[in-house]
Amino acid sequence: MKDKMFPRFALYGFLKNLRFFEPFLILFFLQVGLSFFQIGVLYAIREILTNFLEIPSGFLADIYGRKKSMLFSFSAYIISFLIFSITSSFGLFIVAMFFFACGEAFRSGTHKALILAHLRMTGRLSEKLNYYGHTRASSQAGSALNALLAAALVFYTGNYRYIFLAAIVPYLLDLLNLAGYPAELDEISSIKGRKKQVVKEYISSFLLIFRHSANRRIYLNSSLFTGCFTASKDYLQPVIKAWALSLPFLTLYSATQRSAVIIGIVYFFIYLLTVSASAKAVKITGFFHSDKHALNITYLAGALLLIFAGIAGYQKLPLISILALLILYVFHNYRRPVNVHLLSEVIPDKLMASGLSAETQMTTMITAVFALLLGFLADTFSVTMALAVSGVILILLYSIAHLSTKK
Repeated sequence: MKDKMFPRFALYGFLKNLRFFEPFLILFFLQVGLSFFQIGVLYAIREILTNFLEIPSGFLADIYGRKKSMLFSFSAYIISFLIFSITSSFGLFIVAMFFFACGEAFRSGTHKALILAHLRMTGRLSEKLNYYGHTRASSQAGSALNALLAAALVFYTGNYRYIFLAAIVPYLLDLLNLAGYPAELDEISSIKGRKKQVVKEYISSFLLIFRHSANRRIYLNSSLFTGCFTASKDYLQPVIKAWALSLPFLTLYSATQRSAVIIGIVYFFIYLLTVSASAKAVKITGFFHSDKHALNITYLAGALLLIFAGIAGYQKLPLISILALLILYVFHNYRRPVNVHLLSEVIPDKLMASGLSAETQMTTMITAVFALLLGFLADTFSVTMALAVSGVILILLYSIAHLSTKK
């Protein structure tokens, strides 16, 4: 793709997804003695704090500069990783989740707004679906490499804790990458000296986004699916670990090392598939009547996959359960470029960071609810029951998330 900023945007996503702890996060929490419900509480705290910070972070990014917002975000992430690497205290984990939430809130929506600002300045706004799909593909390529590197690190050390320290390195590199973004992408020169007036215009314009039910449904369709996916996706880890330990494979090594190899391989193939799903978002959408039709179908299919994964796990068919969750990852990464494309159609340019952050805010609240519910169900019944129930809830909520495909 011939564009001087595309490599910078792609590098951002690639480095940002080198979160070596992600394929093992639930397993790390279980190893230090937390219950599934405590894990759900931590996830919920992360999402609620992110939600609390989301709108002011988008506002500050639009008013004072998106690049500054991104630099603060990555600094907060690094503090969070340091805390996770040195403690096993539930209380300190909450502190770490606070800094992680700061990172999420000041990042989400903001970088997408930077990309859209660049496309608008270069007269390429009509290419946003294809452009964002390719930048997301770079992010997923980072996730694929992340799975292998994380697995190798856990296998070599036999400990999950070191992966948090290792994650600091790519985030420091991304800080340097972001620092070199052009200042004009901040788009703040026009508001200096009249911030009070801008605040009033900002609030009234922001409320207009949600005036129409069609706009609200775009937000709900995106947020419900993404929230459920975010809360449930890490439950793939104990499913893979249980399957890995049942195999006559590397039996001379510890359970942590044995499962790390299988988890790394599975996640590597998951992200290889999601690279293609993101990069080919435009082509895949061509198989549907419209973008909205594609989101409706994948929403329902994703819900059924969660139910199927839960039933397969309950029937002691872990490979089928893993396959269903793998396909769910593909659906999620196909949907994101399409979601951003549709949202950018209803959000005014001057509110792009805030409007996209609002979608993330809605998603974080939904994720928090699902995280608590899944943790309770996993402790009370089983992980498989938790997955199946989350799929059923998605189907029950489809009536408010359905997008009208009439022109």
